[in-house]
Amino acid sequence: MTGKEKSYFTALYEVAKVVNASLSPARVMEEIVACVAATMKVKACSLRLMDSRRKRLLMGAHFGLSDGYIRKGPVVIEESGLDKKALKGKSVLLKNAQTDKNFQYRDKARSEGIKSVLVVPLMVEKKAIGVLRVYTDKEKTFKEDEIQFLEVVANLSAIALENARLHQALRNDYDLLVAHKYRLDDN
Repeated sequence: MTGKEKSYFTALYEVAKVVNASLSPARVMEEIVACVAATMKVKACSLRLMDSRRKRLLMGAHFGLSDGYIRKGPVVIEESGLDKKALKGKSVLLKNAQTDKNFQYRDKARSEGIKSVLVVPLMVEKKAIGVLRVYTDKEKTFKEDEIQFLEVVANLSAIALENARLHQALRNDYDLLVAHKYRLDDN
């Protein structure tokens, strides 16, 4: 096993431990973006989730991006060719986000020093629920093993988020059931 392969394996192990240890989506997402940025040695990483109307991508967690960049404006799926393609289930690479028309905020990418962007979808069964992005400060062509690593992390992230959502739904049902039982017992 080469040093790079060992690093990816160790990172996947760490991500799996976080996913398995917490039902807090915020904590899981924060750990994932920090782990991905460190392992892939990229400028930044972000994880965005679709809103309930499936029109915008909302920031779930980020690492390595400035507050100014985060507040640049909403990521509207119809206006972001990059995310629109990724949400169809395929990984997408932009070599230069500063000039590519598929990147919604080219001027903000320039001021943030972002060059290449790799985006992979977060899929639950066959439905996209968000995207995982990595950003570089120099133009980069990602190798197949780097893309596969990010896709595996995206799949683990999607499973973790779905588990947290299901846990919260079960918790809500349980609370309603207990409240209903107390009302019946009081009568």
